[in-house]
Amino acid sequence: MSRYELVIFDWDGTIMDSTGLIAACIQETCREMGLAVPGEEEAKWVIGLGIVQSMERVAPGLDAGRSREFADRYRRHFLSRDHEAPLFEGIPALLAELRARERRLAVATGKSRRGLERALGASGLAGLFEATRCADEGFPKPHPDMVLRLLEETGVEPSRAVLVGDTTHDLELAANAGVDAVAVTYGAHGEALLRERAARHYADSVAELRRWLAGNA
Repeated sequence: MSRYELVIFDWDGTIMDSTGLIAACIQETCREMGLAVPGEEEAKWVIGLGIVQSMERVAPGLDAGRSREFADRYRRHFLSRDHEAPLFEGIPALLAELRARERRLAVATGKSRRGLERALGASGLAGLFEATRCADEGFPKPHPDMVLRLLEETGVEPSRAVLVGDTTHDLELAANAGVDAVAVTYGAHGEALLRERAARHYADSVAELRRWLAGNA
């Protein structure tokens, strides 16, 4: 019997190659608003967090009005360019293979519900996931809320679920929710940073992730 019944995926940096685009949109928003522009690594560090938590990191001290302006400007930049972000090569085949073996799939993402629905529709992957949770529907990462809600919705025990993500926020989320995690090192956070957190496996490519899941899920 396989170890895992439910595989929970992060989206940006895990399924979709969007981390560079997100970082660029954060930088451009800061530039337009006359704020200090974070470097690329700093901008990528917040990927996966909710928009409020991201702003607190890259643009601390904004009042409510400026925070709304930041969020609106960022969304406008990203929505005008999100077509530029492709799925990572091999992701559709990986997901199809898991479904063919009757594994259950879910998403836990820092995106808003509106943003995730847009991404699912554009990517053609909507029908593969039976449950999804977004940052604006409860507590954002690394709070365990997203994963706990997914477990409740699917009826899967924590020991039978694994989270796949590309940031330390994902690994902390998994630990807080009591599920195992697999870190992919091709996304927002590099391998050295990811290895500061515990994971069942560290995959350097979609192909390596596919091999590991084939033997464990």
